[in-house]
Amino acid sequence: GTGAGALTALVCDGVNGWPAAMFRMLAPAILLAPFVQIFSDLGLIDTHVAVAIAHCFFNVPLAIWILEGFISAIPREMDESARIDGHGLASFMLRILIPQIAPGIAVTAFFCFMFSWTEYMLANALTTVDAKPIAGIMTRAAGVMTGDVALLSAASVLGLLPGLLLIIFVRKYLATGFSMGRVL
Repeated sequence: GTGAGALTALVCDGVNGWPAAMFRMLAPAILLAPFVQIFSDLGLIDTHVAVAIAHCFFNVPLAIWILEGFISAIPREMDESARIDGHGLASFMLRILIPQIAPGIAVTAFFCFMFSWTEYMLANALTTVDAKPIAGIMTRAAGVMTGDVALLSAASVLGLLPGLLLIIFVRKYLATGFSMGRVL
């Protein structure tokens, strides 16, 4: 087929996504020193790019593993029917596949966001001043300004907003996504 089956076969190679999930199971602390060394050699320390690449290293395999269950649940006949109806790969993905796996995309976005948003150690090690995560800024502010509870409270509310907005936007699909798709 043009879409779902090929993507699943390419990514998971018949082993239920085990190699893809392996990286999510690694503790970030194990790769902390190599990441710092590599990003330092590339001149990426204290940039958002370093943090984004480090988070992608752990979240992309998880996303592939979760989405594989949703994609493999799409019947092969749907792929073949779309091709007969004249859909190319892009049209099939945009008009048929993505709407079918929208609950899986919502669940994947939720998990990847939560893993990244709560991960503090890698982001703290890869940044110094310019790209510090909000948790790092709050920790520093709490240490320096022990009496400024209003500032820390405001930062806490701002820290909650991205997660809250994500849940508001994907809540329609979350319940369906959590009950569908298989993760072996």
